[in-house]
Amino acid sequence: MNKKQVKGHYEEAKGTVKEATGKMTGNEELELKGKIQKEAGKAQAVVGDVEQEVKDNL
Repeated sequence: MNKKQVKGHYEEAKGTVKEATGKMTGNEELELKGKIQKEAGKAQAVVGDVEQEVKDNL
């Protein structure tokens, strides 16, 4: 596991928490920010996955 994978999963988790908090409090802006952060974290983790796959196959 590389740094991008770890950071991506961390950002995804933070986004999930923000999204849930936004839903619970009725704060649509926080909920949206959480969704965006969650998706960005997923994308970053995928980039890390690809980099790791390339590294493993060299």
